[in-house]
Amino acid sequence: MERTFVMIKPDAVRRKLVGEIIRRFEVRGIDIIAIKMLTVSQELAEKHYAVHQGKPFYAPLVEFVVSGPVVAMVLEADDAVRLARNMIGALKPSDAMPGTIRGDLTTDTQRNLIHGADSPETAAAEIALWFPELQEPAES
Repeated sequence: MERTFVMIKPDAVRRKLVGEIIRRFEVRGIDIIAIKMLTVSQELAEKHYAVHQGKPFYAPLVEFVVSGPVVAMVLEADDAVRLARNMIGALKPSDAMPGTIRGDLTTDTQRNLIHGADSPETAAAEIALWFPELQEPAES
């Protein structure tokens, strides 16, 4: 089994799509290992999107993710990262296939409802950042 990190963004929370998005993962048979709703701090947003620092969309992205509550989740399934990414759909709405979360529910590249880790390594780092309580204690 593999774990991945998914964040339902403020636009989806404002549009009351949280239940619909979670339902899609549950119906697919993906287990939700951890879930929490929170308003993201500037520091957490900057750490999460650090890979994009210096790019023109970095500041607006950070500003957007701190603009309201998000729902952070750890999902588990065989090949969870790829499975979740396929369900989320392409970043650009015109490229997102019908049946995907973005393909069915959004028309805006900036307000794209959901984030999903893009690799098992990224998933592990994002889970550690957002859910430190899930990390196994170091042996002494």
